[in-house]
Amino acid sequence: MDLHANLVCIEFILQVPANLSKPKKKWHSIFTAIYCSRTFSSLVIKSPTPRLITKPSPHSLSHVSLSVIPEKSPCQIDQTTLIELVKHKNIERLQKHDGVDGVASALGTDTKVGISGNAEDIACRHEAYGSNTYKKPPTKGFFHFVVEAFKDLTIMILLGCAALSLGFGIKEHGPKEGWYDGGSIFVAVFLVIAVSAISNYRQNRQFDKLSKVSDNIQIDVVRGGRRQQISIFDIVVGDIVCLKIGDQVPADGLFLDGHSLSVDESSMTGESDHVEVNRTQNPFLFSGTKVADGYARMLVTSVGMNTTWGQMMSQISRDTNEQTPLQTRLNKLTSSIGKVGLAVAFLVLVVLLVRYFTGNTTDENGNQEFIRGKTKADDIVNAVVGIVAAAVTIVVVAIPEGLPLAVTLTLAYSMKRMMADQAMVRKLSACETMGSATTICTDKTGTLTLNQMKVTKFWLGQEPMEEGASSISPFLVDLIHQGVALNTTGSVYRNSSGTEFEFSGSPTEKAILSWAVQEMKMDMEKMKKSCAVLQVEAFNSQKKRSGVLMGKNDDDTVHVHWKGAAEMILAMCSSYYDASGIVKDLNDKERMKFELIIQGMAASSLRCIAFAHKQVSEEEYEVLKEKKKLKEERLTLLGLVGIKDPCRPGVKKAVEDCQYAGVNIKMITGDNVFTARAIATECGILRSSEEMLNDVVVEGEEFRNYTPQERMEKVEKIRVMARSSPFDKLLMVQCLKQKGHVVAVTGDGTNDAPALKEADIGLSMGIQGTEVAKESSDIVILDDNFASVATVLRWGRCVYTNIQKFIQFQLTVNVAALCINFVAAVSAGEVPLTAVQLLWVNLIMDTLGALALATERPAEELMEKPPVGRTEPLITNIMWRNLLAQALYQIVVLLTLQFSGESIFGVTEKVNDTLIFNTFVLCQVFNEFNARKLEKKNVFKGIHKNKLFMGIIAITIVLQVVMVEFLKRFADTERLDWGQWGACIAIAAMAWPIGWAVKFIPVPEEPIFSYLKWRK
Repeated sequence: MDLHANLVCIEFILQVPANLSKPKKKWHSIFTAIYCSRTFSSLVIKSPTPRLITKPSPHSLSHVSLSVIPEKSPCQIDQTTLIELVKHKNIERLQKHDGVDGVASALGTDTKVGISGNAEDIACRHEAYGSNTYKKPPTKGFFHFVVEAFKDLTIMILLGCAALSLGFGIKEHGPKEGWYDGGSIFVAVFLVIAVSAISNYRQNRQFDKLSKVSDNIQIDVVRGGRRQQISIFDIVVGDIVCLKIGDQVPADGLFLDGHSLSVDESSMTGESDHVEVNRTQNPFLFSGTKVADGYARMLVTSVGMNTTWGQMMSQISRDTNEQTPLQTRLNKLTSSIGKVGLAVAFLVLVVLLVRYFTGNTTDENGNQEFIRGKTKADDIVNAVVGIVAAAVTIVVVAIPEGLPLAVTLTLAYSMKRMMADQAMVRKLSACETMGSATTICTDKTGTLTLNQMKVTKFWLGQEPMEEGASSISPFLVDLIHQGVALNTTGSVYRNSSGTEFEFSGSPTEKAILSWAVQEMKMDMEKMKKSCAVLQVEAFNSQKKRSGVLMGKNDDDTVHVHWKGAAEMILAMCSSYYDASGIVKDLNDKERMKFELIIQGMAASSLRCIAFAHKQVSEEEYEVLKEKKKLKEERLTLLGLVGIKDPCRPGVKKAVEDCQYAGVNIKMITGDNVFTARAIATECGILRSSEEMLNDVVVEGEEFRNYTPQERMEKVEKIRVMARSSPFDKLLMVQCLKQKGHVVAVTGDGTNDAPALKEADIGLSMGIQGTEVAKESSDIVILDDNFASVATVLRWGRCVYTNIQKFIQFQLTVNVAALCINFVAAVSAGEVPLTAVQLLWVNLIMDTLGALALATERPAEELMEKPPVGRTEPLITNIMWRNLLAQALYQIVVLLTLQFSGESIFGVTEKVNDTLIFNTFVLCQVFNEFNARKLEKKNVFKGIHKNKLFMGIIAITIVLQVVMVEFLKRFADTERLDWGQWGACIAIAAMAWPIGWAVKFIPVPEEPIFSYLKWRK
């Protein structure tokens, strides 16, 4: 064993302070010597034990070497032994270590109270066995994204043109003057690359942060006798972990105690069959596997990189290149526009080359540029390079590479904001798909309600009991104590000094335990010591009940106790106890009375739980033992409890908001039909006029038994499904999807995984949700609140709308730039906007425009429109109307300036080209405001809240002033006077009244361009 680990442990045992001075260290050495000699002398009188090893020193007989290993040291077994023990499922080797208890003892763990959990103990275990974290592959650095940006074909062509332009420019004009053209293109290209690389790098970093949050699972452990929740990363070797259905096993370990535990090891072995884990034949548990059934406590033996799961996960890097459906559609759109741009650029290239070689172009001095046989080869190449650069630049402007960037930015921004709004996105596509959701199927407990349960009613026989245990027969009280204390996955902790009780487990378990301890005066520890659990049937959402077979230690009698949904338990009973403890027959008349009591509680929004009991004869016990079953018939009803779980504040408004937005809300619950109806009415899912309609509220079994045709006919009318199983939820999702709905589903249990996967958007619960449910979902609702589901819907619509705003803005620029350059090239033989100027326009519209429009927050009007269908076109008729009006205005104005600007303003050709460039950029700035609202006439509403938008507009204007006034050589511009700036601003400002006026023009609902329906 590692010497350093031994020293750490000995110092921990003897509680040596780390910062001792030299004199104090001497005193401590004397104390150690006395301590060891006393131990030795006491062992001379008593018989020696294996924990003391004495051996004479080879140097002298008068020297004795002592090795004192305390019983509770966490270092009596080395890491390699522990790894081998579990990894190879070696039962024989485990027996050599005195079984699971022997390993626990060697790790210094008390199997009842766990480890002490103080800071020194944890530090010692970390030192000896490591932490529960694993090395991750190095994240992609900034340089990786720079290289990726360089791989873009248009960027490579532009760089080639820039290099040629730079070479010929220096050759012709010398290094001092000749670098401007080529250098300008280089700078512009590098700016585009830098912006692209930075945005992708930041998105990657955000994914890493999100993955850290999603990996930080809370685990139930027992430390110092107290059950508590800690982070999975804080688990240490020797910890006792409590496992239940749906949990992920957080580390490698051994089964301590529990019942009916079966584990899904498919993540490790690939085998889909569940593996039964028990104390005798297979006590081995592996990190990363999932609990499929039952519950247990496990002893942690290996953590982090010492587990197979840790080694496996350290090799896997999270893929952040996921393409969302919207990105796929945009790629098709980009490709189509790019093809148009290529065609225009090719035509411009051909026209300019023809004009140049036919001698129809002149230089700055008015001389013919090309004269056959006289023009130098260098000049020809230089001219051709300039023409190619102009054509390539047209392609750069035509291809809207800002679209993928806008999607990335808006998704990254919305993911960050949704995290603050209690929703963690696991799959990017869910962000945008949620905007199209037409139906939300929601759970009741914890989502629509607070999940703060309390027992408010208790019926014994057919009488409500108000005074707790004092008025009930002691025999009955004892049976209730047994039924609660032994048939539970929860626990009760009470500090030795304190009077307050701490309850852990599911909210239902905590409510029942709290009632039993405080109202019925139950002593859980005493009850557990007086009885032995023989067999358990764990609760699951299919059966909605749990049972336990137990033996009493004082008289060796065997009893069965059941607890679960009231009508399920009532169906298993043939008799009942009245308040005085007398057993009475449960005939049809009495059964009807109990059903009315249950319905009365349910109508008051109470969850009704029943307890039943039966003593089992020895012969019966032997049969049950062989069949591994519990007695399920002819039981005696013990009592009924009503648990109140109040509706969440604000849930009614959230439901109304969703319904107003055209989204149907369906409640799917395991509760009975009366409780479900009462809660649905309270939350606003059911209106009072719909309460008694048959098709609106159904039970899971009834829905299951419909014919496929009946299901398809009735599924849209159903508002509430009660007593449903996870299979019924899956069936409903499948039916709704076949009807063309985009379905979002909430779920928290392991059995909800199929429905969460089947749905278009799976929403799991962050607090009550099992790890299996979370892994099957697309978004985790961190506070389990339905209001957060409504927020996710709002954000989903916001993502989609922000993308549409940017498409409208960018296509306006594309159409205008293509038309102006094409017309000017064909008619005048020159391009008014140079390569550098077009790259600058490209930069402001692609990057700054995307940043400004992609970060708009959800507006209230988003929830006033119906959902966007699956096949709705990305570019709507409204968008075509807006963008064509603006593009047409820009084309007319800029072509007028191109052909008549010199005479109108009385300026030179160079100043006129600057006016065209300046007006074109300012038109985009003003049009950016128009793009904020696609339909509303007031484009300034809420603008003061979006400081980023205003900041980007200000930055764009400042940079444009710098380009025109100070970067004359770089941008190929001339300085403008105040009057010329005023004219440019006045022309550009006309975009606002035009944008306002054009919104009065009605548009047909049917898409004009059916060929633009790019489907997912």
